[in-house]
Amino acid sequence: MFLELSGVKIYVQQRGQGPDVLLLHGWGCSTKLMDGVADALAGGMRVTSFDFPGHGQSGRPPRPWGVPEFAELTRELIERLDLAPCDIVAHSFGGRVTLWLASEHPELVRRVVLTGGAGLRAEPDEKSKARARAYRRLRTAAEAVGRVPGLRGASERLREALVQRYGSADYRALDPEMRKTFVRVVEQDLRPCLPRVQAPTLLYWGESDEATPLWMGRTMEKEIPDAGLVTVPGTHFAYLERLGEFTRIVRCFLEDRKEERP
Repeated sequence: MFLELSGVKIYVQQRGQGPDVLLLHGWGCSTKLMDGVADALAGGMRVTSFDFPGHGQSGRPPRPWGVPEFAELTRELIERLDLAPCDIVAHSFGGRVTLWLASEHPELVRRVVLTGGAGLRAEPDEKSKARARAYRRLRTAAEAVGRVPGLRGASERLREALVQRYGSADYRALDPEMRKTFVRVVEQDLRPCLPRVQAPTLLYWGESDEATPLWMGRTMEKEIPDAGLVTVPGTHFAYLERLGEFTRIVRCFLEDRKEERP
């Protein structure tokens, strides 16, 4: 089904009956990558998933968004579908949204599972700093070319070549407007949210995760008041690589909450 939320047409799926669980996918993905989790949890739970704006079958953000806007849309969906308080299972970018939502609206969230959760910024090393300086210098030169009459097209091609050389894979895959949203998202450090997350939190991390390295999971375990970390052999998509194990652990963790309900 489709819902109009925050001015965007959003694709939503629901399956199963029972206590509410909300699945949040990663950047550049869609509900499809959460289907295996949804199928495994739908027996005894009502599982809701949706495509974030700019992903899957949903519309695009009406302007460049950051994490707060994505979280506000998620809050609106939870309230529209009467899911609160719900459990949230989130991967990668979905973890960013969850950290903001759980810290700003704890009444909406009962329990949290983050797998390869994003949101923490590392201090850049010297190699990264040098690369950033080189990119800024070359981009300035490309912009100067664009100010020469008749060379605007050449300038745009130069800037895109720089993006393809220096940008991340996620950034390169986007069009210019969605790149503005991506930059707003990744530039926000959500570490200040961690101490304010009141929900019991399970962290499931691949030991070889390069997109959200294991230090991020360890930091979340340390700074979220009620958190536990499970590490497994695997990459950023460890939850898919070990789907059966992941969903068994998640189900066990979430079923405990039945005893908390009056």
